[in-house]
Amino acid sequence: MKLVVGLGNPGNDYKNTRHNVGFIVLDNYLDTTDWKEKFNALYCEKIIDGEKVLFVKPLTFMNLSGDAVIKFVNYYKIDINDILIIHDDLDLEFGTYKLKKNSSAGGHNGIKSIIRCLASEEFARLKIGISNDKSIDTKDYVLGKFGKNELNKLDEMQTSFNNIITSFIKKGVDVTMNIYNTRNRS
Repeated sequence: MKLVVGLGNPGNDYKNTRHNVGFIVLDNYLDTTDWKEKFNALYCEKIIDGEKVLFVKPLTFMNLSGDAVIKFVNYYKIDINDILIIHDDLDLEFGTYKLKKNSSAGGHNGIKSIIRCLASEEFARLKIGISNDKSIDTKDYVLGKFGKNELNKLDEMQTSFNNIITSFIKKGVDVTMNIYNTRNRS
């Protein structure tokens, strides 16, 4: 069983904000409204190539994302190597991404929460670049909305994100990193 988590904040106030790119990518990948609620998260189950996959959007707000993730991990007994977290990254330029595993939180509070709750940094992450406008307070920047051009660019990148998620489910993170990190040359 695989667990794919898109990070974001719940509610319409946060729709299309930079911090919600994990929600955006997951919603576009699934193209479904068939979400159920459990463990303070929205989730849906799919079978992909014979593999059961749980897709999760925590409703805990970003800084407590780990509280929802650990409940799914414990309840379904999911191995750390079968977890993919999709989130924004201030240190990557907008229009780029990086697939990583076993790395620090890099200042991302949602990832800090997940690391704390799992007591591990070993899980995979799809980090999606949102750039960093240092003239704006970081909190205001990440909670700011994507512009129309940025949303169009995310739409263009969605095929890559879909391929990465599907490859992770079918082949695991190591093979997927070898394929897609070398292609990420913007």
